[in-house]
This record gives sequence, structure tokens and C-alpha cells, in this order.
Amino acid sequence: MQRQTIQTNFLKTICWFDDSIIDFASAGTKYTIDGNTEALLKYSFCYFDSAITSSDGQYAFLYKKLGTKGVLLKDGKELREINRSYYHADAYEYPAAFITVEQRTFLIHCPISYDRLEFEDVETGEVITDIQERKPTDFFHTRLEVSPNGKYLMSKGWQWHPYDGVRLFDIQKCISAPTLLDNAEIYPAEGTEVCTASFIDDTTILLGASGEEALDDDLIENLPQRNIAIWDCEAEQFTKPVKVNAEFGNLFAINDKFAWDTYKFPKIIDLETGEVVDSDESLSSGLQKSAIDYHMDTYPKIVFNYKSKQLAITNKYCIEILTP
Repeated sequence: MQRQTIQTNFLKTICWFDDSIIDFASAGTKYTIDGNTEALLKYSFCYFDSAITSSDGQYAFLYKKLGTKGVLLKDGKELREINRSYYHADAYEYPAAFITVEQRTFLIHCPISYDRLEFEDVETGEVITDIQERKPTDFFHTRLEVSPNGKYLMSKGWQWHPYDGVRLFDIQKCISAPTLLDNAEIYPAEGTEVCTASFIDDTTILLGASGEEALDDDLIENLPQRNIAIWDCEAEQFTKPVKVNAEFGNLFAINDKFAWDTYKFPKIIDLETGEVVDSDESLSSGLQKSAIDYHMDTYPKIVFNYKSKQLAITNKYCIEILTP
């Protein structure tokens, strides 16, 4: 891997937009790979420690990772405050993602209940999925991720007792029939706790299992403990599982051959052999290996660029750019 260090004077949030890093909480300070710096906004929002942006960069959502508060911005100006339930909010990351469907941009989040995903029109504030028939199942949605073509929404969440899991939703179908958000029809039949997952492309997803005891021994062959496998969500098929030759827990798929893992320090894992082919033990990248983590806000911030496959990791007041 290649490593490039960008020096900053102050750093609160990091978010990829094209090939640059933006700290929306610090007056939208933009850091380019070639070393240039530019303030995009007039105001700072230093209460917040995390941020995401829409695909066109017009909207940003700033939030407290282990809190209940967020703020929605348009072109750097506040549109409105956003909130989520207090229930165990200090234990798992604020669920939030942007998606644009037929020229309408939505913020996907859980403003009503921890187990209830909603699609909120960022311009009007209309929650188009808020219908009376909603009866969500008990699942804590978090670590939301949208597939490259925008077809699927993945929630890498958890449920009691507690146990990590993955739920997948067809976005267009859920907009048409919001009750489909209440009980996911698409999920991997793996039998073990899925602690991490990442889209490889539009239909294939890299899954990683923890060391927790299996829930269903009949399905464990799909993904044994401490193994990884690639799941085709439409064909409902798994590749042969591979045991990773290192402790892992926070995967970002580079392609169908390699993936980043950021447990303790960044490393690149060969998905066919499970071997670590590159690493940088001099750079701390946190201890996240589950949807549940009471100390997540103290770890370095990590964001993945789905186009370039680069990682950005905070290192005090520096941004480390890692290229595979």
C-alpha cells in the first residue's frame, strides 16, 4: 500500500467527495491530494464528529456518532435538525445514508425508532415511508451502505442477544411499499454472526464472521466463525469460505480479490487465501469489529472511497491516505 500524509491545523470530521477530503464540521475545509486547502463554508459545526455527503456534494449530514443529534445541510447552510432515538444510542453508530432516486435525494435514517428505517426527502422534510401499517421487527439499524448502482441498501446492524447481522433492502421496492423495510426479505443464510460486510459490486457482498457461537449449525458451512466469504444476494449463493490468517473485523472490499481491514491497523487481505498481503502497523485504525462498540467515537475516523478504493484515516491532526 502507498501512504500519503496530509497535515491539518484542526480536524473534526472526514468525508470523501471525488478525490478530496472534506471536514464539514470545520467550515467545510477541503483537503486535496496535491496539498491544497480551501474552506467551502462560512460556519463550523464543531459539536458533530461524523459526516456523510450526497453523491453530488450538494447535501451533507453531520451527526454525533454515538449520540442522537444531527444536522442536515444544503450548500453549507442548515436545512434542519435531525434526531434519532436515545435507546442504546451510545452503543452503535448513528444510521444514515443518502440516496438519489428519480432526481429526489433522500436521507435514509431512523428518526422514529431504532428498528424503523425511513426515507426523508431532504428538500421538503417529507418522510415518504411513514405510513400507519409499519410494524418493524426488532433490529438495530446501523452502518448503512448503498450498493454502487443504488439498487440495494445494506444495514450492518444487530439484534438481541446481542448478535450482529446483515439485512438488505431493494430501495425502489421499499419506496413503493414501505412495509418491506420492516422485515428484510434479503439476508445471508449464514448461521453465524456477521460482524462486517462490504459491497464488492451491485450484487456481491463480502461478509466476515466473528468468533461467536453459531446460531444454526446447519448453515454454518456457508460462513464458519472467523471466516470470510462472498455472497451473491440475487443468486443466493456463497463462495467457498476462507479463514483469515489474522484478527479482523472492519472490512472494505477493494474488489473480488482483495479487501482492506482496519482492526488495530490497516491491512490488505487476499480473499482467496485469507493471507495478509500488506499492512502498516505504525498506523492505529481502531478496534471496531462489531456493530456494537461503546468506544467507537474515540477511535480514528475511517472513510472509504468506493471509486478509488482508498482509505482515509485520521491520525491526530493528520489525514492518512492509503492507496492499495
